Amino acid sequence: MFDSLSTRLGGVFATLRGKGKLSEADVNGAMREIRLALLEADVALPVVKSFLARVTERAVGSEVARSLTPGQQVIKIVHEELVVTLGEKDVPLERPAAPPSIVMVVGLQGSGKTTTAAKLAHRLKTTGKRPLLVAADLQRPAAIEQLETLGARIGVPVYTDRAAKPPRLVKAALKEARASTHNVVIIDTAGRLQIDEELMGELAAVRKAAAPTDTLLVVDAMTGQEAINVATGFAAYTDLTGLILTKIDGDARGGAAISAREVTGVPIKFVGTGESIGDLDVFHPDRMASRILGMGDVLSLIEKAEEAFDEAEAERAAEKMRNASFDLEDFLEQFQQLRKMGPLQQLVGMLPGAGTALRDVQIDERQLGRVEAIIRSMTPEERRNPKVINGSRKRRIAAGSGTRPQDVNGVLKQFSQAQTMMKAMAGGKSPIPGLQMPPMARHTKKR
Repeated sequence: MFDSLSTRLGGVFATLRGKGKLSEADVNGAMREIRLALLEADVALPVVKSFLARVTERAVGSEVARSLTPGQQVIKIVHEELVVTLGEKDVPLERPAAPPSIVMVVGLQGSGKTTTAAKLAHRLKTTGKRPLLVAADLQRPAAIEQLETLGARIGVPVYTDRAAKPPRLVKAALKEARASTHNVVIIDTAGRLQIDEELMGELAAVRKAAAPTDTLLVVDAMTGQEAINVATGFAAYTDLTGLILTKIDGDARGGAAISAREVTGVPIKFVGTGESIGDLDVFHPDRMASRILGMGDVLSLIEKAEEAFDEAEAERAAEKMRNASFDLEDFLEQFQQLRKMGPLQQLVGMLPGAGTALRDVQIDERQLGRVEAIIRSMTPEERRNPKVINGSRKRRIAAGSGTRPQDVNGVLKQFSQAQTMMKAMAGGKSPIPGLQMPPMARHTKKR
């Protein structure tokens, strides 16, 4: 979503870094370019004006003039003020005086409200919570069926009563939650195609019955400025405590994500980063600012790795790499864990500088699927000792994976090259001529 903006800002920053001293004219020129970049990214005009006024005030003062690296100092100021615009710090869900926590999810039809309610339940369940989903969108029968399907997939019960009015349904669900072990109740409310009095009247009745600790508005970031209009409209009628932006992995211009916090005065609490049930992340303003400015998001990348990779398996794989005994069985396990982290294009965007440098490089997830299919079509013996794979075996593996023998050859060649590199690194030899490397140190777990 932010690729185009990151590229534009990267060009501005490259010019600033190349100057040993910045004049007021240099700063003003950079601010004009940043202004154009933000407006092209569909950032709300009042937000652009406020942001640039703060940056300019700091950039033309002594803070930059006294710096030995004025270009870097301006970039630092832009980053800090962008964090302020996005909300300064992440805002968690409210904690009630006594359980359960009650989260009311609201939004227009088509924003991903029902799916997001299930994603939130899944996320809270993985942190040790015991959620209960409430299907209170009785206007759209398909919403109830959708939530029940998603609830069954993630192992979270769904409470509903198609014959009841939403307020009565919610009261019964809360009674059920308090009588059982559920400490979080997530209510999927009704939506409409637009904001109207009937919708707001029903939400007010449900809110009165539920007394939620959080009211979260789901908005589709792909709709640009319209997302801001929707958020502003809901904020005027309901006591919102947070926003959830969906589809920020899309190809829209990203202005809604940057504008939402400042325009509405409501913090962004979560962002939907994909279509899978696990693709809902806590919104970190500082990390998002770093990604927008092409600085990557290493902390989020580490967190995804910690969630996806089993520590014992990772240690065993590292030991096999050191001993140069890493085989295709191990490669398949690591490959599967890597794919659990999410789309590789998304992961690459979290690497500092890579999001901009590799912007035009498209990673074909289908090709990755073919590699996995080829390895899965091998016998355990073939995975442990690829040297036994002759011509007839290659034809069998290709037939089993729906690929060609040439594709099997390609995977085996790449794996052989990787093994050669591992052996060189294990012995302290560099795969790059002229670059000296120490022998691979034994990994020791921090106590």
